[in-house]
Amino acid sequence: MRIIFMGTPGFAVPSLRAIAAEESAFEIVLVVTGKDKPRKSKHADVEPSPVKQAALALGLPVYEVDDVKDPAFAETVAVHRPDVIVVAAFRILPPTIYEQAHLGSFNLHASLLPAYRGAAPINWSLIHGDHETGVTTFFLQQRVDTGTIILQEKTAIDHDENGTDLACRLSEIGARVVVNTLHIIASGTVNVSEQNEALASRAPKLNRDNTRIDWAQPVAIIHDFIRGLAMKPAAWTTFHGKTMKIFRATPGVLLSEGASVSPGRLLVNQGRLYAACSDGWLELLSLQVEGKKYMEASEFVRGFRQNAGNSLFV
Repeated sequence: MRIIFMGTPGFAVPSLRAIAAEESAFEIVLVVTGKDKPRKSKHADVEPSPVKQAALALGLPVYEVDDVKDPAFAETVAVHRPDVIVVAAFRILPPTIYEQAHLGSFNLHASLLPAYRGAAPINWSLIHGDHETGVTTFFLQQRVDTGTIILQEKTAIDHDENGTDLACRLSEIGARVVVNTLHIIASGTVNVSEQNEALASRAPKLNRDNTRIDWAQPVAIIHDFIRGLAMKPAAWTTFHGKTMKIFRATPGVLLSEGASVSPGRLLVNQGRLYAACSDGWLELLSLQVEGKKYMEASEFVRGFRQNAGNSLFV
């Protein structure tokens, strides 16, 4: 079965490798990924995507594209005559692309659809404090993330798991589900199910506005918010006029005994750093202040002067 694989970030790499490992059943005729991006390193001008790096290591042909509506892209897909197109963390494809696979095109999505349709399902499931998530494979259609479901696999979310760790774990689960989906399609025994629109929810793209911490929220909500955005893009606040990213935190045991404390107030106690929330304290464990390096809170505390002006702006 001839496969075109499309993906860009690290989340897609385990799926690519898993398909390649099944070379007796599947032939990856092309890997499509985003174009090389400018690199911060002084040693190179551009950096290839994780999928491109993995594909080249596997000896697979790579096609780079940013504009999926470019007629040249559709022509390239047509030349490779795919039986199936597999999509994992790539761009929204037009019908001119996904309709070319005569056995169907399917996407790997990091949620239990129809929950968390959109760009950031892993982050939002954690932000909302969910105890369970999973992955879904579904056939592509014009409305994003609405196609018929092929397979799903559930997994429990650990109470302290963050977005980066969960993405890594779901990528491995997803790789297994992708290969199983391909075997089902190859066997001609696909039984799909429609998504229940009444259960649909959104996972919008993360931006500067929806990743800012609101210290007027309860401890548990802010804790979930921080772990849902760690390690990237990271929840943020401001400290003395500069952006402060907070990567790890945990509900604090330190309580204000009947005292009224303004949300966002910082406090050091026995070498530990705490921030006041609406109903108690959150211990901050690792952070990064604008213009400085990532640091553990213990390092931040060593240069911290406790005074009335030390608040994180709400």
